[in-house]
Amino acid sequence: MEQLFKIFRYTTEEAKALEGQKIEPHVHDFEELIIGAKGKISHFIDFEDETVYAPFVSFVTMGKPHLLRPQVHEGECDLWVIRFRSEFMSEVIFKMYSYFHNRANVTLPGDQCFDRLMTLCQMMYDETQRPAPGLIVIKQLFMTLLTIINHERPTNIQSDSANSASETYTHFLHILEENFRRNVKISFYAEKLFMSERNLNIVCQEVMQQSAGEIIETRKLNEAKNLLVNSNKTIAEIGFEIGYNEKAYFSKVFKRKTGYTPTAFRKEMKQLIS
Repeated sequence: MEQLFKIFRYTTEEAKALEGQKIEPHVHDFEELIIGAKGKISHFIDFEDETVYAPFVSFVTMGKPHLLRPQVHEGECDLWVIRFRSEFMSEVIFKMYSYFHNRANVTLPGDQCFDRLMTLCQMMYDETQRPAPGLIVIKQLFMTLLTIINHERPTNIQSDSANSASETYTHFLHILEENFRRNVKISFYAEKLFMSERNLNIVCQEVMQQSAGEIIETRKLNEAKNLLVNSNKTIAEIGFEIGYNEKAYFSKVFKRKTGYTPTAFRKEMKQLIS
């Protein structure tokens, strides 16, 4: 997806039109958040098939295989679909990965809480329809929406398939959040978890289909994106702050993962989000 942000509404008529059509599992090159006010979805993700009734929130991480079918329930379907690139919300994207890693679909209260979410979605959509949409306005509205979701989201969510791998991954994320700025190896995290590097990689592959090294690198680069957009620190200072002692190596890793040099990324994002 070339756009930083896209939002659209899925109606009863569109859900009915999908009935009987074949949908194949696929992966996205963007993040996707679905706000369901009415209807239901059939969602295959994390190798499980689940039917989720509104009101709900569903988050699909970039690169995670899934299959989602909107469906009518009690004659209605009303979903907002928000698609965005991770750099658009680099300040909070890793927290979203953490919140939803063991439960992609979350049921929320259908009272005033959900009314506010729908209002925010409508406001973001209205902003995108203006001749010159203000991405900074959309970003602030989106941040508010995520804050409400996090506040209302049950704290004791457990997947039906919750297991030791999911628990270990959660502990890994907590340790990572405290240490990702340090220049330490995967063995550091494995030792903190009283396990081998191999077993840590097995856990990460099972939960996120990524290696521990990829997850650590993603956390570092998300922080780099945040600092590039929201601070005036130099490229060298940012690289050093997240554990890269050499500017050249940091720039090489950043370009390999994002397609941009840090300088080019900063310039483009500040032009878009301003």
